[in-house]
Amino acid sequence: MLPAMRRQYLVCCFCLWCVLLAPLALKAGIIRGRITDPKGEVLAFANVAVKGTSTSTASNEQGNYQLPLAAGRYELVFQYVGFKPHVEAVRVAGGDTATTLNVTLTPENYQLREVVVRAKDKDPAYAIVQHAIDWRSYHRREVAAFTARTYIKALARLNEAPSRILGLFKTGPDLKPGIIYLSESVSEVAFRQPNLVRERMISSKVSGDAKAFSLNRAGAGRGLSFYNPVLKLFSERGFVSPIAPNAFLFYQYTLEGTTQQNGQMVHKIRVTPRRRTDPVFAGHIYVIEGTWRLHSVSLTLNKDAQLDYVDDVRIDQIFAPAPNAPHVWLLQTQKLTANYSAFGFKGNAYLTVVFSSYRVTPTYANRPVPTQAPAPAANEPAHAETVAEARQQRPNVRALTRQVKRQSKRTGAAAVDSLARQAGALEVERMGKHEVLRVEKGVNERDSAYWAQIRPVPLTDEEKRDYRVKDSTEVVRNSKPYQDSLDRIRNKFDAKSFMLTGYTYNQTHRKEQFYVAPLFNILQYSTVEGTIINPQFTYTRYTDDRRRFWLTPSLRYGTEARLFSPSLELNWQHDAARTARLQVVVGRTVENFDPNSQLTPAINTSYTLLRNRNFAKYYQRRGAEVGYLREVLNGLTARGAVSYFDRRELQNATIDLLNDIPGRAFTPNQPVAAELPQGAGFGRSRALGSEVWLSYQPGQRYISRPDGRVNLGSRYPTFRFTWRQGWGVENFSDVRYTMLEVGVRQSLNLGLLGTSNYYVNAGGFLGKPELAFMDYRHFSGNLTRFAADFSRFQLLDYYRYSTRRTFVEAHYDHHFNGFFLNKVPVLKRLKWQEVGTVNYLHTPTVGHYVELGVGIEHVFKFLRVDYFTALQSGRKLEQSVRVGFGF
Repeated sequence: MLPAMRRQYLVCCFCLWCVLLAPLALKAGIIRGRITDPKGEVLAFANVAVKGTSTSTASNEQGNYQLPLAAGRYELVFQYVGFKPHVEAVRVAGGDTATTLNVTLTPENYQLREVVVRAKDKDPAYAIVQHAIDWRSYHRREVAAFTARTYIKALARLNEAPSRILGLFKTGPDLKPGIIYLSESVSEVAFRQPNLVRERMISSKVSGDAKAFSLNRAGAGRGLSFYNPVLKLFSERGFVSPIAPNAFLFYQYTLEGTTQQNGQMVHKIRVTPRRRTDPVFAGHIYVIEGTWRLHSVSLTLNKDAQLDYVDDVRIDQIFAPAPNAPHVWLLQTQKLTANYSAFGFKGNAYLTVVFSSYRVTPTYANRPVPTQAPAPAANEPAHAETVAEARQQRPNVRALTRQVKRQSKRTGAAAVDSLARQAGALEVERMGKHEVLRVEKGVNERDSAYWAQIRPVPLTDEEKRDYRVKDSTEVVRNSKPYQDSLDRIRNKFDAKSFMLTGYTYNQTHRKEQFYVAPLFNILQYSTVEGTIINPQFTYTRYTDDRRRFWLTPSLRYGTEARLFSPSLELNWQHDAARTARLQVVVGRTVENFDPNSQLTPAINTSYTLLRNRNFAKYYQRRGAEVGYLREVLNGLTARGAVSYFDRRELQNATIDLLNDIPGRAFTPNQPVAAELPQGAGFGRSRALGSEVWLSYQPGQRYISRPDGRVNLGSRYPTFRFTWRQGWGVENFSDVRYTMLEVGVRQSLNLGLLGTSNYYVNAGGFLGKPELAFMDYRHFSGNLTRFAADFSRFQLLDYYRYSTRRTFVEAHYDHHFNGFFLNKVPVLKRLKWQEVGTVNYLHTPTVGHYVELGVGIEHVFKFLRVDYFTALQSGRKLEQSVRVGFGF
């Protein structure tokens, strides 16, 4: 072979080998190891980041970490709250190689600087926190938009489980100590000011359930930003951030020291509650000198925080500069751990979130320079900055904050629109306007090799074992023999449960369920029918895609009236993604004149037999109704129904009772109505009717899943319109009326002051309606000590002010969530919470009717006691106490 040809041959061979080996060399290797402190104790959930990039991970509960990287040289930054950052240079070889790198982090040496603290000055920490407060709003809005990839792992353990809940309800046979929930998810997240978060889940894994989708949501973590004035978690009340505008009223601060990291001074500040009753955190915040931003936090809530069903919570967060905008900092890792105990259950849980692959659009290209405090005189010794001196810089910051609010919205909207138009834009940026989470089809079909490659946080030994055991036994657990064996245990009859909640018979493998109503619904009593035997059961059939069919026959029989009332109700939810339900009701039923009455069968039976009070008034209805409910558009739900009923008046058939109260007699089975002074009797009435109602909530947020859709509500009110029509047809229907009604309802979160709820309805009948009393517009009242629904009237007569004319009905309640009682040490331990109520009604007959109520909820965790006073046109009527459920 000629030399020239030999050289060409060698070059060709070399190029061929390069082509073959290049993919192998570029294939990711893995850096793994353990992170410990100098004593050898593992540092769980420590942060590991690739310097100069947005790639990061975290260690697991055993301190182990892993990080897949393409072949090359890198600098890894290891961080843990309160410890010195550690940088390690590593070389990653290609071809699925694994490099072990164990790291020991040393506690940060925070030292107090030698300054003069004058007697009138507070701890130097207060001035630092004052700066952080002044810059809080800016830091909250310094990022106009970003996209990122998130990995979330959630785990819940059960350490103890009772055999019965509250001594009444049996727990399931599959509820045993150990890991009860373990899931992982990988998502794309897009954020835009002011608070728009969209998330697209691309991978999901739930231990022991291959068909399930993870419940993890990265977007939910936005509510845990300490740049927000108030945070809400595991409680109805809010908790004040240590850098909230009013934080000095709730916290005491101590500067424990200062250290230098990457050329920046980091202050370690201990935060403690001023009073044990305050809704605040305890722990440490780390603030950077000059920029006054949070470097990291480690804060806790304990039993003093009045958490619901949770003993304590700890939040650890680490922030870092954005890779393309170092003057902007973003959350890198977040860890939330909790211990819980409620109703005999005890356990713990954690949630860890790792952000990576950030693409950031800053609100401003450069960070503004704050106004400097006046320099001390040349002959004045150095002293710690005071809060008053820190506040001298506030005006420019406040002006800047107003600019940021406007600029961040404009910049964020422009950035997201621009990214969405780009060919390489993430799918999450093209999601629906109000779609906050989309779980893609097939996300739960990834194999173990995929998860081993993409999982940034390694599994602990316990988690590996849980996956291995539950995944390997899933086929067995889903098999008919296994599910039948569990059903045999679940289906055992329990008298206590049957009395209160009924009896359920499951055939899990066939996706069928039979439910028998509780005993107090089967056995009832009224003066109209006497002893009522009402065996009622429901048969339900499920499908794999969340469609559902259920059938409820009822065989009601009144022994004294010898009145047999059989009926059948059929429901079919035929759309897996949206609400779409067909309902058919046919047969004979005994109905209350007020279809929404608070007089439950148990309450009316007990008052009739024991108190000589037959409050409920009934009539018989024969016929059928066909209705259809559908979510037409996002936030818009419509229902239409057509019915024909032959209504017949009923009379009392018995006066038997258990406890005869002298001087008190039963009243006739005819409602007393102010608009019918001659009486509400009607004999017989036939009615062909129809009803259409529309419910609309603007801006309704929702989650899309392959197995359906979950609506999350909106910050806007819900509006409702109702049109009810009675159609007069000679010799067929003797009613003729048109009733129109509009309403609005909303729940308002008022931060530390609690939560308000209001509901307003107004409407009336047009022209001169021809109708029977059951067609009137009723207002659900209550004359018993028991409140079935605290959002209704509590002292109003059941039927007296029902109307066939115009009306305005309004209800308002405010839950203070312990705002006052938590300040009283003795009452604080009871975890009671205050509530105030106003109910209002106006009709031409009643005039202005008002109920004012004050009460306590969460008594024994589930009871509520209220005291109400009623006024009519300024005249006091009565007052009374109501007791009901109030979780």
